[in-house]
Amino acid sequence: MSSEQIAQVVDAKGLSCPMPIVKTAQAIKSHATGQLQEVQATDAGSVKDFAAWAKSTGNPIVESGNEGGVYRFVLRKKYARRTR
Repeated sequence: MSSEQIAQVVDAKGLSCPMPIVKTAQAIKSHATGQLQEVQATDAGSVKDFAAWAKSTGNPIVESGNEGGVYRFVLRKKYARRTR
């Protein structure tokens, strides 16, 4: 990953669906466009959940992984659309 700073880490370990997504959605609202947010979760279903959430909201996953049963997702807050 690049040297960009992660604005916030959301600890969703021990939470079941839909709570990791709920906590992420609440937290990412406070970020500026383009900022990174890391989420750590232990629910195996979070892999599919975050892929679907990223696609539906436009907040892309820029990095993900699993180490020791902890799933890690780094998301970028979507860029706002420009209007003419």
